[in-house]
Parts: sequence; C-alpha cells; structure tokens
Amino acid sequence: MNILIIGSGGREHALAWKIAQSPLVDTVWSTPGSAALDQIGPCFDVAADDVENLEKLVLQIEPDLVVVGPEAPLAEGLGDRLRARGFDVFGPNKEPAQLEASKGFAKDMMAQFGVPTAAYGRFTEAEAAKAFLTTLEAPYVLKADGLAAGKGVVIVDTLDQAQAEADAMLSGKFGDASTELVIEEFMPGEEASVFVLTDGVNRLTLPACQDHKRLKDGDEGPNTGGMGAYCPAPVMTPELMAQVDENIAAPMLEGLADAGHPYKGVLYIGLMITSEGPKVVEFNVRFGDPECQILMAALQDDIVPALLACATGGMPARDFESLMPALSAAKPAATIVLATSGYPGSYEKGSVIKGVKEAGQGEGVTIFHAGTGVSDDGELVATGGRVLNVTAEGDTLEQAIERAYAAVDTIDWPKGVHRRDIGWRALKR
Repeated sequence: MNILIIGSGGREHALAWKIAQSPLVDTVWSTPGSAALDQIGPCFDVAADDVENLEKLVLQIEPDLVVVGPEAPLAEGLGDRLRARGFDVFGPNKEPAQLEASKGFAKDMMAQFGVPTAAYGRFTEAEAAKAFLTTLEAPYVLKADGLAAGKGVVIVDTLDQAQAEADAMLSGKFGDASTELVIEEFMPGEEASVFVLTDGVNRLTLPACQDHKRLKDGDEGPNTGGMGAYCPAPVMTPELMAQVDENIAAPMLEGLADAGHPYKGVLYIGLMITSEGPKVVEFNVRFGDPECQILMAALQDDIVPALLACATGGMPARDFESLMPALSAAKPAATIVLATSGYPGSYEKGSVIKGVKEAGQGEGVTIFHAGTGVSDDGELVATGGRVLNVTAEGDTLEQAIERAYAAVDTIDWPKGVHRRDIGWRALKR
C-alpha cells in the first residue's frame, strides 16, 4: 500500500520513518515534505495548509491512506473533503477538529460533557475580559482562541500584566487567532501528555509522555513549541491513566459521536495533574511535536494497522483491542530539541550543522529533522526555529536520556541551543 503524509516537520519525519518500516507499505509520500523526508520517499510541492490543492493531489496519486500531521488542514476541513471522495484519512473532520482550532469550543465541549478542566470565560471585548480577571487569583492564564503555532498562551503574575495582555491580545497580538480570548483559572500541578488512538467508537491509549515547554533549564525562559520530551512519564500512574480514560477520553469521544461528529485519528490530551486529579489543559487533534518523535521511537511494533483501524472504522472492539499489546510494548525514549539561537523569537537561517550523520550512528539513536535543508554546496543547514530532534530509546529512561545527550554532544552547531535537563522530573523520582 501507498501512504501520503501531509506536513514537513520533525513529527512528520518520525511518522514517515516509522510507517516506512511496515511490511504493509510500499511507498511513503510526503507533501510538502523536506530534504529529510525525501530520503524516505517522494515529496510533492503542495503546502500543508493548501486544502484545495491537497485534495487535487490526493485525487491524482490515489494513496491508500492519508496521514495528516499538522492541525491547520484538519481545521480547514481536509478530512471531510477527502472522505467525501472515498479516501481513508487518519485525522478528524472539521467539526471535531475545532477542539484545537478554537480553545473556546474545546472548553464549551468539556463543560457540556463533564470533562474536568479549569474554570474559564470567553471574551471578545477587553473591558469584560478585564472585569473577569478581577474575579481570579494570580497567576493569570490568557489564551488566544484560535491557532497560534503553539505561542498563543500567556501566563502572568499580576493583575495589571493580565489586563494589559487582554488588551494586547484582543487588539491583534496573535492576529486573527486572538480576536476571541479565553481566560482560565490557573491550575497548579505537573503536566503530562496522553495520546488516544480512536476510530470514533473504540480507543487505544499510548504511553504517557512529558514535554518540556520552556526554553531553558529549570523550566525557565519563554514558552516554546517544546524543547524535549520523554516517555513513559512516571507521573502518570496506572490509576491516573484509568482516570484519564474514564473521566476525559470516554466522555469527550462518546459525546462527539452522539452529536454526530465521530472522531477518527489521534486525540492529544494535555493534562495537569492537580490535587483533585487529572484536568485538561488543552486538546490537540494530531500527534504532539516532539512527543510524536519519542512515541515512534518507543513503540516496538508496526504502527500502520492501528492507523488504518482509526481511519477506516468498523473494526469490532475485540479486534481493535488486539492492537493494544503491540502498542503497549514500548521502550523508554527521550528526545532533545536543538533549536536555532534566538528561538522562539527572531533567529538566523542558514547556519551550517555538522556531525549529524555521526551522531545518528549511536546505539538506539535516531535523529528527526524538524527544520533543515541542504545548501548549494551540500552542507546541512538550519531553516527553522526548532531544527533537530535527537531521539534515543533504551532499556531504561536513564539510558535513553544518556544516549540522546551523547548524540547531541557529537553535533557541531555553534548557532544551536538546547536544554541539558530533559527528563529531570522522572530522574528525580
């Protein structure tokens, strides 16, 4: 079978790498792809958010399965378009994809289905938003309602800062994404990420992960798209995983199905483990980045049957559950993100990176490319903010982290920055 992956980043590189290992698969296509993805299979020059031309491409090449990496095409209805044409798609339709595209929609769905989350308000007028802030205690959490490339959340410590942020966000700080604002009660606790594969009726839960959002060691500095991650996350005990399934995944997925919008694909549940139990910070409608990279490295069996089961639906529950043992046979894994100096602010493109091939030869190490290209003279160069995901699996989490950092230290990139404490919470435990 032939599979088309939509996207171009580290997440899509990891998916292509894992999918290409399947004996079921002949060809892995990507669009728009990257220099790294082109090493796995042919790439097409259609942007991931160009829904109209993506539909034309699918009609032209007729893949057996379309795996949608990023959220934007799903929010624009690519899943609906392709399913109407008779294609199997791993990724939800437009209506359930609003769980990520609109934070206000997600909060309303959680309230409707009884999913535990922080108290909140939705606002389009600054004065009403600022009045609501006076009813909360510091710190204050403000979120752009729409898609903002992972940068639309602001947490501040004083009421004056919060009210100033409300003005800025509703005045266009994040463009169209912040024409509506969601303000939430702050939830103290430890974060974790849980990924649920579903065909709209049945569901499988993958090992829990923990991402590191802050730029610098000790969880200092600005929020980023993620500077590293590991799995399994020991904060998520079997008891807590059972609570997530019963109190979060089940009511959300069953509620959507009952409303006529069955969810097919992977549901990312961003959690805060509070003193009252797990609560939802956010939903995403695709694999996390960089969590996808560690999951693809950790899972020891073929991922393609599970992707197909989610896309096609109709599999009896007993058969869907038969996929669980293979997907649960995961080894500990960690990934270290190498980013361009200046990220998540402005940064220089085109700096040369050396030693990546040698780094990737370490035991258990795989390097996924999130933002690289090849210069005219054949040098590997940085083309984005987050550039490489240096990923390793091991018999223990300690070994996986050691292998990943040994590979990082082999790479020669003066313009690169990374954290040295990925996995510190797990190691402390």
